[in-house]
Amino acid sequence: MLRIPCPWCGERNMVEFTYGGAADRPHPGLAAEPADYFEHVYLRANPRGPHLEYWHHVNGCRQWLKVKRDTLSHEIVAAMPAAAPAGEAEA
Repeated sequence: MLRIPCPWCGERNMVEFTYGGAADRPHPGLAAEPADYFEHVYLRANPRGPHLEYWHHVNGCRQWLKVKRDTLSHEIVAAMPAAAPAGEAEA
């Protein structure tokens, strides 16, 4: 089980969070064509190694965070508020 360090609540079990998708690519937006949504949802990379993701702390402070997680080892490298630049905060 992953232990995610929430910037507001401290380290918590992953069951308190909901995965929000990759944080390293922009959302296509409301005015996007259906093909753009299809690409955003289904045609994504499956990276090996450090990867930036959105997580929502639904059973805690209800804040969105960016989590840098190694997809090979599942090690949490960093966690920060979702609005923070990627390199601003470390776990």
